[in-house]
Amino acid sequence: MANNRILVVDDEEDLCEILQFNLELEGYMVDVAHSAEEALHLRLSDYGLVLLDVMMGQISGFKMARMMRESEETKHVPIIFITARDAENDLVTGFNLGADDYISKPFSIKEVILRVKAVMRRTAVVESPGNNVVLVGKINKSGANVISYEGIEVDLDSKSVMVDGCEVAFTKREFELLKLLIDNPNKVFSREEILKLVWHDDVCVLDRTVDVNITRVRKKIGRYGSNLVSRQGYGYSFKS
Repeated sequence: MANNRILVVDDEEDLCEILQFNLELEGYMVDVAHSAEEALHLRLSDYGLVLLDVMMGQISGFKMARMMRESEETKHVPIIFITARDAENDLVTGFNLGADDYISKPFSIKEVILRVKAVMRRTAVVESPGNNVVLVGKINKSGANVISYEGIEVDLDSKSVMVDGCEVAFTKREFELLKLLIDNPNKVFSREEILKLVWHDDVCVLDRTVDVNITRVRKKIGRYGSNLVSRQGYGYSFKS
């Protein structure tokens, strides 16, 4: 089953061996690729998670992640970046590319295992019949007013969010931000519009606040994070 398979992509062979050994001890099936080029020859859709180094050869981890997110077969495969680069811009770039988590070197194996388990749990695929459907403001079986897309359910009455059957904790602003975007699929909102609609008249709120909250929401919705896209120079939208 794909959910239990992990691909480690890193040009440091020793590190790959350490990660493979320890993750296999935890019960995962682990494959290794020492470059993005090697990894791209594999059937990436078979994996439940890709641990991806950023700084590699001709194709960087960021470029490989972008290629995965642009492919229908791999756009939902979770990605954790592992890198020595921990600058804020790199962090933002990683999450804008749809990363599920970001681990900076040096790290402890215990930290990696905990993060892997968290992402695997959060992004576990729940198979269900039917096609992708967007239900806007429909009434579900419990009578709650719900906005939903595939495995995401935003309950407007209880102010709660379910992702693939599991409730995920959202702050008030994160909830309002997700509701705004998922309720208006494919519509691009500028940062200024988001600030006005979500933060209203709050003072001392910067454009950067929107970016930070987008990153948090993207992480919390797991495999659907790639649907929350940035339109450079324009703003953000939820791609259906």
